[in-house]
Amino acid sequence: MVACKKIEVDFTYSPAEPRAGQAVTFSNLSTGGEEWAWTFGDGGTSTSKSPTYTYKNPGTYDVTLKVDGKSSLVRVQQITVYDTIPSFSASDTVFTIFSDYTFKALVYNPYGYTISYEWILPLETNYAEVTGGSTTEASLSLYFTRPMAEAPVWLRVVMNGDTTLVKQTFSVSDRTTNSVLYRNAQGDYRQRIFGQRAEGIQADATAKTLLDAEQDTIQTYNGHTFRLSELQAIFPELLGFKIANRKVYYRATDGLWVASLDGSNPVQIEQEACPAMTIDLVDNRIYWAVADQVKYMPLVGSDNNRFVTVPQTINTLIGVTRIAADN
Repeated sequence: MVACKKIEVDFTYSPAEPRAGQAVTFSNLSTGGEEWAWTFGDGGTSTSKSPTYTYKNPGTYDVTLKVDGKSSLVRVQQITVYDTIPSFSASDTVFTIFSDYTFKALVYNPYGYTISYEWILPLETNYAEVTGGSTTEASLSLYFTRPMAEAPVWLRVVMNGDTTLVKQTFSVSDRTTNSVLYRNAQGDYRQRIFGQRAEGIQADATAKTLLDAEQDTIQTYNGHTFRLSELQAIFPELLGFKIANRKVYYRATDGLWVASLDGSNPVQIEQEACPAMTIDLVDNRIYWAVADQVKYMPLVGSDNNRFVTVPQTINTLIGVTRIAADN
């Protein structure tokens, strides 16, 4: 009998703190395999067992080694490439508003000098909001609040008495995606689909019209107009409803439910009080509010109304009373 030894995928690299333009040697420590596929995070690749690679630009890159072409035999490590002059990298190359990005200082410091950092957003207008870390740490997370052709982000580095001011600008585009609208006591909000936060809005005629409209008390579906009173005969605790895919999603005194139109197979989605809800048929989602947040999940697809996904929090707006989809 011959036992098949499990392949363990691993690698190291040297030097530990490489600089742009300096050759980096990747040592393959895998315990088996015959084929090697390397990607170096900047578009470069190799099929050598233990390749040498040179990064042209400083930054933080994900290096991936795949053995024998199998997705189960993969090892990913992050490598930071420095420059002799302090600089910083960004977590992405394409920037849109209301998405989180992390900026990381790249300071080559082989002698272990004490370093101080100061991140600067030099414009007086509020075009970026800090979301993680402080402005005196080696990394900073933020999101941009409006589109700009040149959004400046600066970093001042002091090391061993020498000061370097690194200036970069980033092109930030708008996000013209579908969105969900909310209203609470503080005002109206818009959140782009797949966006990470709700943005306050004013004088938005489209949003106001949708939020002012009659909500979840009447709906025409398959040529029939359903009213709250009609469905309350089937669902006595019903407070509001939306119909989609032959199912009724309804707010009740004990939370949020989904059931077949004839009242069969009721399944509870939410146990907290639900003051507002909407359905987005374009993106196949239901959104609903509880006291301190707004949640969502894909619409139910099974005949017995069981769902396999877990409701997710999309934001932490408090006291939302109206929700509408804007496609």
